[in-house]
Amino acid sequence: MATASLPQRPHETVMARPREFDEQSALDAAVQCFWARGYEATSVRALAGRMEMTGASLYNAFGDKHALFKRALQHYVAQGFDERVRRLEKQLAPRAAIGAFFGEIIAHSLNDKRHKGCMLVNAALEVAPHDRELRQVVADFQRRAEAFFRRCVQAGQRDKTISARQPAKDLARLLLGVLMGIRVLARSRPERALLKGLIRPVLALLDVDKSELKRARR
Repeated sequence: MATASLPQRPHETVMARPREFDEQSALDAAVQCFWARGYEATSVRALAGRMEMTGASLYNAFGDKHALFKRALQHYVAQGFDERVRRLEKQLAPRAAIGAFFGEIIAHSLNDKRHKGCMLVNAALEVAPHDRELRQVVADFQRRAEAFFRRCVQAGQRDKTISARQPAKDLARLLLGVLMGIRVLARSRPERALLKGLIRPVLALLDVDKSELKRARR
């Protein structure tokens, strides 16, 4: 005769199952999906397929599509911009760090065979104008980029390797504008001469001229 199963006691709890996925790999996949298609054209089904998750698992782990897009943008910045800035500031002098930063951006743009551009800049154009929360994500990235440029310029002005003819704040904002412009321009005209020609005169503004060197030696 079969015995009846005992009811669960009130104090007993069912252990939650651990997440059976690699969150970083899942976010990498989400970035690639959103980056290729844009926010509006990317379906939850496409995301789940690319991330190798069920729709229910995706919602449980990341919330809705909007919340996942926000996480994907933040992950994109952390894996790209944040890593690049840490490496360049650690390894190079201020003026060289700025030059290398733009050199890497141009090289990446030229090697992008699908002309996807920058995911953050794409988001700034597609969704940020009418989405306050995502606009804050884009604005946060822009503030961090401006802060990187300002740190480099201020350090270079202190050690006389960057011109002090313009305030560090103004030069940092100019460099930010050039960065955003390059990423937009590279989507439709990924031409080496064009992109290098755009950044060359801007970087020349950072160079210390002879008159500044003479004043520094007095």
